[in-house]
Amino acid sequence: MKTLLTLLLTLVGLAWGWDLMQAAPPTGAHPLWIARQQLLTLSGFLSISLMSLAMFLATRPAWLESPLGGMDRVYRTHKWAGILAVVFAALHWLIEMSSDILKAAIGRVGRVPKETFTGMLEILRDLAGDMGEWAIYAVLAMLAITLWKKFPYRTWRVLHKAMPVIYLMLAFHAALLAPPAYWLQPAGALLALLLMAGVYGAIRSLLGSIGRSREAAGRILAIEHPSGDVTTVRCHLERGWLGHRPGQFAFVTFDDDEGAHPFTIASADQGDNTVSFQIKALGDYTGSLTRHLQTGQRVRVEGPYGRFDLERRDPKARQIWIAAGIGVTPFLAWLESLQSQPDQAPAAELHYCTRDQQSDVFVARLQALCASLPGVQLHIHGARQGSTLKAAALQGAQQAEIWFCGPSGLANSLRDGLHALGARPRFHQEAFEMR
Repeated sequence: MKTLLTLLLTLVGLAWGWDLMQAAPPTGAHPLWIARQQLLTLSGFLSISLMSLAMFLATRPAWLESPLGGMDRVYRTHKWAGILAVVFAALHWLIEMSSDILKAAIGRVGRVPKETFTGMLEILRDLAGDMGEWAIYAVLAMLAITLWKKFPYRTWRVLHKAMPVIYLMLAFHAALLAPPAYWLQPAGALLALLLMAGVYGAIRSLLGSIGRSREAAGRILAIEHPSGDVTTVRCHLERGWLGHRPGQFAFVTFDDDEGAHPFTIASADQGDNTVSFQIKALGDYTGSLTRHLQTGQRVRVEGPYGRFDLERRDPKARQIWIAAGIGVTPFLAWLESLQSQPDQAPAAELHYCTRDQQSDVFVARLQALCASLPGVQLHIHGARQGSTLKAAALQGAQQAEIWFCGPSGLANSLRDGLHALGARPRFHQEAFEMR
């Protein structure tokens, strides 16, 4: 994520800097007015570039999973590109509003001369200016409710559908108000490329075609309630499903009004187009899901996605697998996939963290799966039983490869603990935060 965002910001900075070096400063212009004009251009350039990236990544480009490390990382990059885009948009607006301060401080003398246009171009530029201002207000409001985690997801999802329209307004603003000299410089080529990518994403979103080529339709075969807050849903996909690797996830749509939600596939691929999901009640949607699902109900599954893949492990590294809560689901798929050839299963330590070992519905399942895999050592950590996983318990972690799925707080605690012990193992973790 950081690499892609840094690369984009660097390219924009270089393109802006190149244009700055090529342009002669306006005769008689005050340095502060020149600085304001250049910062206004740079902040706008950065904002629309990041927003274009966010809009393109929203199309879920599967070919970026490998370089970015999975669709979860693609979405995290999408999220932060959007946040940074709004920050620069707000800065752009503040710089625009600063003209009154400069007038009061140094007067109107020395202002950068405005470029004059006539006819339809002048009308379009005025329209682009107004559209950009209102679009900035809209994205600021969208950022506020996105960061407000208590804001209902269903309402947020409906409002989020307006983002392609808002982006098209900002793209129109950027294309019409970019300095004309840009279109003869590298900055213009970069801006045009980014706008095309963003418009492509916006149009696909408006047409509802995102993920359509990777979508399979089917029905719910069975629904089980192993505990009060966990629902097991087994689905048979009738067409379009190309199979999955253990540890991958999919976007599942049980209700068109609610839309798709990401769930890890908790079963190995048996070649029968059947997939299972273990869904824990963690929010409004998952908490009420059990009341709305019925056997035989239609379902759409888009995917598979993700790089939390058993085949990607380093065969030379010591394996430490850590699951916490519903984060056990990819490991269930891993263990199930190894049952056919237990002698070829890798040697690994599997740590499962739970609130209560006695009542946890996954403990027995893990024990049964690991019983036939002599190379996998299972360790259960029940908080109520006084057992919590600490970094010190991960002996030999320096030479290990860690695969983690669970709450980010636990992951951060283990990372910090390992670093304090002088160990910096390769740490795989899914960034399952799509909002």
